[in-house]
Amino acid sequence: RKATFTRGRESGLISRCGKMTNTVVIDGKGHLLGRLTSVVAKQLLQGKKIVVVRAEQIVISGSLKRNKVKYAQFIRKRMNTNPVRGPFHFRSPARIFWRTLRGMLPHKTKRGQLALGRLAAFEGIPAPYDKKKRVVVPAALKVLRLRADRKFTVLGELSKEVGWGYTDLVSRLEEQRKVKEQAYYAEKKAAVAAKCKAAAAADLSAVAPILSAFGY
Repeated sequence: RKATFTRGRESGLISRCGKMTNTVVIDGKGHLLGRLTSVVAKQLLQGKKIVVVRAEQIVISGSLKRNKVKYAQFIRKRMNTNPVRGPFHFRSPARIFWRTLRGMLPHKTKRGQLALGRLAAFEGIPAPYDKKKRVVVPAALKVLRLRADRKFTVLGELSKEVGWGYTDLVSRLEEQRKVKEQAYYAEKKAAVAAKCKAAAAADLSAVAPILSAFGY
């Protein structure tokens, strides 16, 4: 149910059907954080609008213990006299993804600010993106870019360990969304089957000569 994007020679991400919509919705599940952010950053600078959903399912190479140590070292980096001035250490998966990507953009220039403004990241799949086609980035998929025997960390688990408190809420909302999505897909499948059956049973003998005259 997901279309895949591959790297093109000129425009970067190209869909299998060859068409590019105004806003690209990327399903973050199973993608490596650094590889995904580098591809998305390049597309943002080229003018694409990108939405990343299911950020809690993005993965990072390395064990959970290793990444917790690295995050603990990151938290220690702060302003000595007045820490409220920054740097700020985000806990939610979507904001961790956003901050990682920000470092790959010239975000202190007007061009970088506009590019960053074209990005949106979410935990789970909120409306209206639950009804839109989602794509993946093969160049950033863990199953293609990380050896099977290597350890990895799911971003949602790391966020939970460092203080993000909405893991259960997002999981509950995702379960509700999947139930609605299955019902929607079953209804859509039945409608397509009914349409095909009606088309096959239609009697076109009366209009066949007229259609053939126009090349149909």
